[in-house]
Amino acid sequence: MIQHARRLLLSIGLAAAMALGGTVPSAMAQVPYLSLIPQNSSKYAAIVVDARTGEVLYGKRADAPRYPASITKVMTLYLVYEALASGRLKLDDEVVFSPHAAAQPPTKLGIRAGQSITVAEAIGTMTTLSANDVSVAIAEKLGGTERRFAALMTLRAQELGMTNTNFANANGLPNSRNLSTARDIAILSRAAMRDYPQYYRYFSQTSFNFRGRVINNHNHMLRNVAGVDGLKTGFTNASGFNIAISGVRDNRRLIVVVLGGPNRIARDKTAESLLLTGFEVQERRARGEQITVAQNFFEPPALAARPEPSMQQGDSEQGLSVRMVSSTPPARASQIQIVETKSVPKLNGKARKSAGGQWTVQVGTFNTRSDAREQLSIVEKRFASHFDDARGAAEKDGGKFKARFSGMTEDEAKDACRALKSRKQPCMVMAPGRG
Repeated sequence: MIQHARRLLLSIGLAAAMALGGTVPSAMAQVPYLSLIPQNSSKYAAIVVDARTGEVLYGKRADAPRYPASITKVMTLYLVYEALASGRLKLDDEVVFSPHAAAQPPTKLGIRAGQSITVAEAIGTMTTLSANDVSVAIAEKLGGTERRFAALMTLRAQELGMTNTNFANANGLPNSRNLSTARDIAILSRAAMRDYPQYYRYFSQTSFNFRGRVINNHNHMLRNVAGVDGLKTGFTNASGFNIAISGVRDNRRLIVVVLGGPNRIARDKTAESLLLTGFEVQERRARGEQITVAQNFFEPPALAARPEPSMQQGDSEQGLSVRMVSSTPPARASQIQIVETKSVPKLNGKARKSAGGQWTVQVGTFNTRSDAREQLSIVEKRFASHFDDARGAAEKDGGKFKARFSGMTEDEAKDACRALKSRKQPCMVMAPGRG
């Protein structure tokens, strides 16, 4: 039905363009886009971003303040991943529930005060069930109190370039001070996959087995839309139905954020339509067209703005055509890059010596060699000037893998570590013969 409506609307749009005597310039093209959310809705906002370059392909009220609801948990998880990567937290560490955490309203896991789960279980239940009690428990473990953790969330958001975001809690439950924008949520989504690709898989889980209980992910697009592999949904009465997704097609990755949907179906279908439109933009660019999505379209009647009765507070969960015009990427967005991971060759003793020195910089400890290599690649890309003459290796040490750059002089190693630590990245200088 939706495909039929899309074809009908596109036909009407093309007929209208012809009736205007071909006033649409040849440099522009038309791409079908169907939104099931009224564009005049006070809650609606959306953005489509090229995940590799950060270019905004489409934006509608992208900088308008909105309630992020449970998408807030992406930032909570970002700080969890940061603690894991730095070694301050381990997946098998216990997360104890305080009375405050246990008292959070649904959706929740239902752990009693004084009981605990592991960090791995916390991540799994946050990404699938969107458990509000778990979010607070992990926040208290890392920040001491939820309020202090929320301040850390806001600080990290500002450092990532989320200039219009303020976090007041760790789970996104209703709070007038818990605000973000579609653009900022896209920045956060890119940061999560860029900075901690070894943990991005948690956002892709369609279900999670918690001690024999199978928990299905609230993000139905993971199962229903080919190529979608994350990230998070959200819902409160104040926010409407929100979603941030990332999808891949033909080795191209997009991020789509839709906020303020009247119900899950309208939100998901609008996000899918934007995703497909964005992919078509990229395909046409690959054929030589210099185009991007503009905000010039008309809206058909939307689905009834009625929340689904099964949804609980905290999560669950008109377009004629779109004109395409030339555009350059925003400067702020283009500063954030998605890193393409690659294998890093292991050094032998001779290569280390020839690389310029005997000092080593360790940038993380991981459970698998592939995760260690991904971290090496990320550091090598982001801090290239400090590691041009160094060689990286994922070295096995017991049951762990150390991500290390070798062949550096003492000054080079210390300068590199200072640069990493200034960006809140784990780093340790190792003298010759150490480790």
